[in-house]
Amino acid sequence: MSTTMFEHPVKLVIAGNMGAGKTTAICAISDEPPVATDVPIFGETMGDKTTTTAAFDFGTVSLDDGSVLHVYGMPGQEHFDFMRPIVAAGAMGAIVLLDATSPQMADDCCRWLRCLKDIGPDLRFVVAVTKSDIAPDFSLRRIRQTLQDMQVRAPILTCDARVAEQCRQMLRTLLAELLARDARAG
Repeated sequence: MSTTMFEHPVKLVIAGNMGAGKTTAICAISDEPPVATDVPIFGETMGDKTTTTAAFDFGTVSLDDGSVLHVYGMPGQEHFDFMRPIVAAGAMGAIVLLDATSPQMADDCCRWLRCLKDIGPDLRFVVAVTKSDIAPDFSLRRIRQTLQDMQVRAPILTCDARVAEQCRQMLRTLLAELLARDARAG
């Protein structure tokens, strides 16, 4: 009898626009230095950001019970969209990471949820919003309405992608969603 929550490593993905904090979050939670496929940004600028993910980021997280999570960050730029189905193949759940400073945050949420539902119709989701501390008019209301309009049930939370404990909370929330789904199915 297994004493771990999951018998095999669990694959999770983090999706979101360039600059939302996917790479930063994976760096914050990984047990070992993560694998990254960052390349210099050409043509676009985002403040001090000089690189972007071309294929994926990858890190592992060991849970207290010995279960292992494989966490992949998907590329956010559209010209790398061909990598998304490859990266997400076999994932059990996804975190949609949104940038609160983006004027299109609700549209970004819709786009990423549709993208992930096309890739994995059975994926469970958590929506996390970064940079809410620097977005003067930030409100979760727009995201709640977006999920309701799309008929998607998913927890919504804010997160500082630089803070490991907040990123772990995103993972715990997603794992709770996965376990609740398994309990309903069982």
